[in-house]
This record gives sequence, C-alpha cells and structure tokens, in this order.
Amino acid sequence: MKQFTAFVRKEFYHVFRDPKTLLLLFGMPIAQIILFGFALTNEIKNSKIVVVNYAQDEEARQLINKIEASANFEVAEQLMNHREIEDAFKAGIIKLAIVFPNKFSQTLHHEGQAQIQIIADASDPNTATTLSNYAQAIIRDYQSSLIPAGTKALSINTQVRMIYNPELKGVYNFVPGVMALVLLLVGVLMTSVSIVREKEMGTMEVLLVSPFNPLLVIISKAVPYFFLSLINLTIILVLSSTLMEMPINGSLFLLYFASAILIITALSLGLLISNSTDSQQAAMLISLLVMLMPTLLFTGFLFPLENMPWPLQLVANILPSKWYYIIVKSVMIKGLGWASVWKEILILMGMTAFLLTLSVKKFKIRLA
Repeated sequence: MKQFTAFVRKEFYHVFRDPKTLLLLFGMPIAQIILFGFALTNEIKNSKIVVVNYAQDEEARQLINKIEASANFEVAEQLMNHREIEDAFKAGIIKLAIVFPNKFSQTLHHEGQAQIQIIADASDPNTATTLSNYAQAIIRDYQSSLIPAGTKALSINTQVRMIYNPELKGVYNFVPGVMALVLLLVGVLMTSVSIVREKEMGTMEVLLVSPFNPLLVIISKAVPYFFLSLINLTIILVLSSTLMEMPINGSLFLLYFASAILIITALSLGLLISNSTDSQQAAMLISLLVMLMPTLLFTGFLFPLENMPWPLQLVANILPSKWYYIIVKSVMIKGLGWASVWKEILILMGMTAFLLTLSVKKFKIRLA
C-alpha cells in the first residue's frame, strides 16, 4: 500500500511540475466554459439600428424610448428618409431599421390601429429574424400598455421587410463562411505540411544548396496551392450558384481579387508555421488550431460578433477570415463595389504584407 501511495504521490508531482499538463487539465475547461457559456451565444445584444420617425408625435417618441431602453438594441441615429436607410445598410452600420409613418398617433387613436415598418438585413437570416422578433415583442408590449381596463383595444401592426435575402435562405450566410474556411485551411495546411515534409525526408538540404535562390524554391512550392485554391473557389461559386441558388450580384473580378489576397495571406501563414516546426504532425496541429477553430468561432457566420466581450472582438479583428467574410457578403449578396469594401481589402493587404515579411525574415536558409 505504501508503494501504491508513493506512486500516486509521484504522479501528482509530475502533473503539478508540468505547466503544459496543468494548462490542459485546468486551462482548457475554464476557457471552454467561458467561451461557450458566455461569449458564444445566439442571443443578440446591443445591435445597432436606426429609426425613421415621420410621425414626430408622443406615441412614436415613447415607443422609440422603449426600444432604446432594451438591451437588445442600440439606436445609432434617427434618420429622416428611406434613402439614408439604404446607405446605412450598404455601409454595414446597422442590422435593422424601424419606420414610423406620418400621423402615427392620430391613426392609432382614430382608427384603432396603426402600422410600423421593420426593415432587416437578411444577408444573415438568423440575425435578421431574431432582431425583428425582438422589435415586434417590444412593440406588442407597448401596445398592451395602451389598453386601459374597459377601453377599446388599440392595435399596432408591424410590416416586416427582409432585404437582400427575402426568402431567408441559410445558404446566404454559410457560403461566405465556408469560402473563408476552405481557402484559409487549404493555403495554411498544405503549404506548411509540404515544406515540413521536405525537412523530414532530408531533401530540403538538397534544395537549399541548389543553384536556385532558396527563397524562390520555397515560393515555388506555394504557387501550386495558390492556383489550386482559386480552382476550389471556382468550384464553390459554381456549386453555390447552380445547386443552392446563391446569387453573385457584384463584381466577379472583385470577388476573385479579394480571394487572391486571402490565399496569399494563408500561404504566408503556412510558410511561417513551417519555419517553426520540424514535423508534419506538429504543422497540421498548429494549422488547425490557428485556422479552424478561430475561423469557425470568430468570423461571424456561426455566432454574432457584437455579442462577444471586447477582448474576443479584438481577436476577431486580427483574423483575415472576418474581413474576407464581410467582403464576400457585400459583393455577392448586396452587390456592392470597390467603394464599399476598400477598407476591408486594405486591411487584408496589410495582414498579407505583415505575414509575408515575417515569414521571409524567419526563413532559415540553413538547417541545424
């Protein structure tokens, strides 16, 4: 029994002396419960909306105040016409707009009913449906407060309009996310593994002492995956438009240009990973950890980013997939052009330049 106790004690010592084991035992469960229980939720809070108040009467102001008091909405501003609403949707500033018609209060009290229009950006159908349901619930709650005991019931009807995706097809949300995931994974994983494979087989030394520039040798290994990724992109677009009826409303050239930048970013990251690892298993593991989970969680196509705490939103900002996802939705679904996505393209180009420069600097022309 003493020997058994000694072995148990020794094993405890091994566990507590190894930081990696402690991190795996206690760090991972804590991170998962915080991430999945607190940050990743389908409930939407503090979503930016706009209000167009043609009525300018007391009931409209009371209802706007009730909407502003809700934790689900943040009224960005009150606009004056529908044209400004369209510009706000195209700029990606808002997810929802609420329009009060002229003589809202007068119509409500004289005719017993009035109408409010709710306009939602249905390029993300789940978010659009959730936000419109939140707004209708607030309106119904306000409507019930207008009915004193023994008086005639007053009715506020809502007209919901889903723009960009009136049929609320889920494919409008998932295809851009899948495009980002596939292009990143193929670029990062295949580049890192192919270069590390040369190290394991011992052929990298032969390549580095060949008459060719060592850097050109590495770039030549990444070029095939660039074109293969473009073929993957073409296959996804063809299948999406033919089988799933996903529209391509914007410029196809702009879509391919943004995709090419993302692919180069992925190849640069793959080269950086290959410089830091010596085995294919390690390269695959790091590639999946760096790309798969962050892309799924922090791109925005599975969970709304605005719900997450600001540290996690900062993490999302450093992921190229987030910006590419915004570009694809703007071009394919909304039909927007260069003027609307140039900021996201510049961010992607900056990430590409940074990762490429870092990869080149860390590239070792001599193997230890």
